Amino acid sequence: MHRLLRGELFMLGGFVLAAAVTIVLVMPPSIDPAAAQFSETPSGPLTAADRDLLVKVRQAGLWEMPVGDYARTRAESQRVKEVGRLIMEDHQKLDLLTRQVAKKLGVALPDEPNADQQRWMAQLAAESGPAFDKDFANLLRAAHGKVFTVVAGVRSGTRNSEIRKFAQEGINFVMRHMTLLESTGLVDHNQLPEAPTPPPAPPVALAVETRRHI
Repeated sequence: MHRLLRGELFMLGGFVLAAAVTIVLVMPPSIDPAAAQFSETPSGPLTAADRDLLVKVRQAGLWEMPVGDYARTRAESQRVKEVGRLIMEDHQKLDLLTRQVAKKLGVALPDEPNADQQRWMAQLAAESGPAFDKDFANLLRAAHGKVFTVVAGVRSGTRNSEIRKFAQEGINFVMRHMTLLESTGLVDHNQLPEAPTPPPAPPVALAVETRRHI
C-alpha cells in the first residue's frame, strides 16, 4: 500500500514538473515596460518622456489658441485682449513646429484638448468682462506653470537632439507667455503651486559648510 502511494506521488510530481516546464517554454519572455517605450531615431533615442512632451505641447495649443481668440470679443481689458492675441499667434507657430517634429519622429498627436482643458474652455466661453479677464489670466498662468516643469525636465535630460531643440523653443514660448499673463496685473500668485520644499541637508554637508565659514 505504501509503495503504491509513493509511486502515485512520484508520478504526480513528474506531471507537475512537466507542466511547469511547458509553461516556461510556451510563454513569451517578459518585456521591460521602459524598453518597450524606447525607440531609436536618427536624432538619438526617443523615450516616453520625449513623446509625452510633444503630446502635452500639442494639447496646450489646442485650448490656448481658441481661448486666445475668445479674449478678442469677451475681454474687457485691452491688455488682456492684446495678451490673448499674442498667445494665440505664438501657439499657431508652436503648433506647426510640434507637428513637424512629431512627424519626423513618428509620434502620434492628439486632435483635441484633454478633459481639464476642455472644461477651462467651456468656463471661459461662458464668461465675459472682468470675470473673463481674471479667469483667463489665472487659468492660463497656472497651466503654463505646469507645462513649464514638463518642458524643462525633458530639456535637461533628453538624449534626442530634435527633442532637445524643440524643448528649448518650448521653454522660450512658455516663459514669454507667463510674463505676458503676469503683465495683465490679474494673476493671483498666492493661488499658484509653491515650489517643492527641498529635503533637509545631511549632517555631514552641514558640518562641512559650517567649517567653511569659520
